[in-house]
Amino acid sequence: MQLAQAINDSGDRVVLAIDDDPTQARRLDGAESVLALAHIALERGVGLAALIAEWPGEARVDAVALSDKGQLLAPLDHPDPAHLLVTGTGLTHLGSAEGRDKMHRQMNEADQSEQPLTDSMKMFRKGLEGGKPTGDDFGVQPEWFYKGDGGIVMAPGEALNMPHFALDGGEEPEIAGLYLIDDDGVPRRIGYALGNEFSDHVTERENYLYLAHSKLRACSFGPTLLVDELPRDVQGTSRIRRGGDVLWEKPFISGEDNMCHSLANLEAHHFKYAQFCRPGDVHVHFFGTATLSFSDSISTQPGDVFEIDAKPFALPLRNPLAKDATAPVPSVKSL
Repeated sequence: MQLAQAINDSGDRVVLAIDDDPTQARRLDGAESVLALAHIALERGVGLAALIAEWPGEARVDAVALSDKGQLLAPLDHPDPAHLLVTGTGLTHLGSAEGRDKMHRQMNEADQSEQPLTDSMKMFRKGLEGGKPTGDDFGVQPEWFYKGDGGIVMAPGEALNMPHFALDGGEEPEIAGLYLIDDDGVPRRIGYALGNEFSDHVTERENYLYLAHSKLRACSFGPTLLVDELPRDVQGTSRIRRGGDVLWEKPFISGEDNMCHSLANLEAHHFKYAQFCRPGDVHVHFFGTATLSFSDSISTQPGDVFEIDAKPFALPLRNPLAKDATAPVPSVKSL
């Protein structure tokens, strides 16, 4: 089962349940939002999927048509954007270190074999050795980064804006986990979504210590939220369209079979921090990728359209690229 949020032709916000055919999505009568449904499930002590199965509503809606018209919303949001936190982990997928290693390595043409391992490769190897612990033990902690709050989340179809000072705007096709912190401070996973984590890889390439700067960018996820468990093997495609033509296209993989960290380990190392267990907060946590057009020397430009699709997600995630106009950096003034 998957959920989507949209604005219908009458301008009303609706929540849709999708089983197999997104052109026959079921409108959930009176549902205000996916977040509201999650709270109701917690109050009733039932799972979200069970709640949706019994929720009234028989009207059918074409979610594909809504997507084509740009009326789909992010499948999870918060009425106060400050209470939605966007974070992520890197170097989590088999093969994910290759592109990063190239980015950070200063090539020694005389004798590359004698070069020490980059920090990226060291982190990746730590994940291979200890990223999938058994039992209740913590595994090795992954690379972690902060992207922003709900204000950086762009709806499916909405432009991903590079700031005027950005050196690059590159896609990162990923799976994101979506969570609500319950009244007892316990993280509750609502589901999973396709995501474009979107970063500035040119800035990061200058020095890996600029990673934090490169991640403070917009992002998008959706259009659908998978309520079921994530398959262990997710096969998808990431592509860039320019002027209607495919500029670049490459398969991407995710799911635990293709990762050097378990999802439980990534979640544990995020929610071990008390500040991320504040009741009522929503978290969007990107799990990483091994596929970047930047690694293939693609330079994106405004007007390009990023497209990410993968089964079992019912709809692809598409976002055009834009760049903000040059603007002065605000100066700090004494109060």
